[in-house]
Amino acid sequence: DATFAAVADAAGVECILVGDSLGMVCQGLTSTVGVTLDTMRYHVESVARGIRRVQGTAWIIGDLPFGSYQESKEQALRSATVLMQAGAHMIKLEGGGWTTEIVHFLVERGIPVCAHLGLTPQTVHALGGYRVQGRGESATQLRQEALALQDAGATMVVLEMVPQPLSTALTQELPTCHTIGIGAGNGTAGQVLVMHDMLGVNLGKNPKFVHNFMEGHASVLDAMSAYVVAVKNGTFPDNAKHAWV
Repeated sequence: DATFAAVADAAGVECILVGDSLGMVCQGLTSTVGVTLDTMRYHVESVARGIRRVQGTAWIIGDLPFGSYQESKEQALRSATVLMQAGAHMIKLEGGGWTTEIVHFLVERGIPVCAHLGLTPQTVHALGGYRVQGRGESATQLRQEALALQDAGATMVVLEMVPQPLSTALTQELPTCHTIGIGAGNGTAGQVLVMHDMLGVNLGKNPKFVHNFMEGHASVLDAMSAYVVAVKNGTFPDNAKHAWV
């Protein structure tokens, strides 16, 4: 929301992803599938207002929700336009392969794109549940998809629950597409966590890759500032505690 966005910006958070995980942490849904484009627009607008009120500089990424881009690249453009007009600087979409054409179509029309590979929550049922992706033979496919998305014009890619050696290698192999890890080790260019998880106020069990940054801190601002410092100095994530090999 606006207030947390302003606090995150003040803490030095450089990118704020308005993710469809808000379906679980804000709306109480059991997955991201029920999140609508209108809900995403509402939250992107709220975050953008919070950043503007403090003249902040955080880069806002808006998540395209399930069903808002799968139909066609034209549908994806319409949906992306909604979030860009709401205040996003970039949009994010999940998956590789079939999304490459969509990414190229959006980038050609001036819309920056963040891709998302590995565990993709919108299609978690097709992946067999919340489990590590990119092991064994599937690592080759994930690498090919990442390279294709870079070639299509994606300038960021979220790697979720991907083995640390693979995410580190991809960071070196994708010179124009910055890797953002979540449960993918500390070899990526950046890190992302669900805010409620890193503040210890989620509704369920924390995944392995989460650390509660409220522990030992007196305020949300202090916790977020500690998160920024830990990511930049490489102490979070700790590969032994928060990543898979």
